[in-house]
Amino acid sequence: MKTILVIGAGRSSSALINYLLNNSSSCNWTISVGDVNLKQAQDRVGTHDRGTAFVFDINNQQQREAEITNADLVVSMLPAFMHGQVAEDCVRFGKHLVTASYVSDKMKSLHEEALAKGVILLNEIGLDPGIDHMSAMQIIDEIRSKGGVMNAFYSYCGGLVAPESNDNPWGYKFSWNPRNVILAGQGTAQYIRDGKYRYLPYQRLFSEAKSITVEGHGKFDAYANRDSLSYRTVYGLESIPTMLRGTLRHHGFCEAWNVFVQLGITDDTWRLEDSANMTYADLVAALLPEGKGTLRERLAKLAGVEAGGSVMDMVEWTGVLSNVKIAMDSATPAQALQKLLEEKWKLKQGDKDMVVMQHIFEFTLNGKQQTIISSLVVKGDDEVNTAMAKTVGLPAAIAIKMILTGKYSSAGVVVPVKKDLYDPVLNELKEYGIVFSETHQ
Repeated sequence: MKTILVIGAGRSSSALINYLLNNSSSCNWTISVGDVNLKQAQDRVGTHDRGTAFVFDINNQQQREAEITNADLVVSMLPAFMHGQVAEDCVRFGKHLVTASYVSDKMKSLHEEALAKGVILLNEIGLDPGIDHMSAMQIIDEIRSKGGVMNAFYSYCGGLVAPESNDNPWGYKFSWNPRNVILAGQGTAQYIRDGKYRYLPYQRLFSEAKSITVEGHGKFDAYANRDSLSYRTVYGLESIPTMLRGTLRHHGFCEAWNVFVQLGITDDTWRLEDSANMTYADLVAALLPEGKGTLRERLAKLAGVEAGGSVMDMVEWTGVLSNVKIAMDSATPAQALQKLLEEKWKLKQGDKDMVVMQHIFEFTLNGKQQTIISSLVVKGDDEVNTAMAKTVGLPAAIAIKMILTGKYSSAGVVVPVKKDLYDPVLNELKEYGIVFSETHQ
């Protein structure tokens, strides 16, 4: 019998844990789920006789080492910055690790030791990163096999609310870590277009969002991800003239979010004085330049939008101009905004979320310019069994099964960009309705 340790039982873990439990009898597994919130872990495991829920403190070294030592494979569903210590312990104790997060510098530093010990450190096996890599590489490898040459690659992904559950002007609800949404895009976006490097600083990111259309689902805003350049090497596209990876939101979101960016309320680098007694209106007033007029008028002027327009209607709907108290000690502006939006953008009972992904491949084959557009739309079942949980958790769960059944054994720090991993994972995902549609031009 093999033991799988799942650390973290948050929003994105439900599908992964369900898959592992559903396969536990046939594969002879036991599943241990640890989380700082015991109820959250218990809710994920339920009454399954092969699942155990327990309180887990990542900072408790003795507990962390004991649990990792007792496991055959560890799944870290923790926030990305916490993976490093878990990975270090896994390599030390010779245990495989699976995460859905980007490969960090800390993770990279463990590659040689993991390789020498035969330990798999599989990262980026979720949605984005994860399904995006696998689905893109499947088509890129096919184009190459026919002698095609890639000229441009665009890849977009977004976690959104499904149209039937969209009851707010932003067209957005949280289906994953709210903090990551609030801080999204900070830094400078880097990509290449027509052979020229492009750098887009945060203060211009949302004002320069583009519009893309997904057939059957309408228009979406697309803003550039922080790093599109490093994936040229990962995808074997070192000489490609154009490559851009971006994030999707419902049409109109980016223009309204840009108001918050220009105000400075998404800043997480400093703390407010007496934030517990400050109202949101007080915070906005404190961030605005001094001047005359209502808060709405002054904020609209700062952001360069119409005071009486729909963009400011969206901003005011959040409650950011209200006299509601922040009621948080020593909050950063971003934390204050997150608290407000967690209530406004909460998935209600029965709500469905939606994941949208689109790749655009432009290439030359047999002397002709061709384009393939590959699109994925997945809807959740409810507020727990979300599309986000499915698309983040199922690829990781399928890969775990492959590792523990000996069908995948590439040691060291790896990401799912090779056929021996992406083909079986994508094939099994089809059984769960995670299927891309393609158009050729």
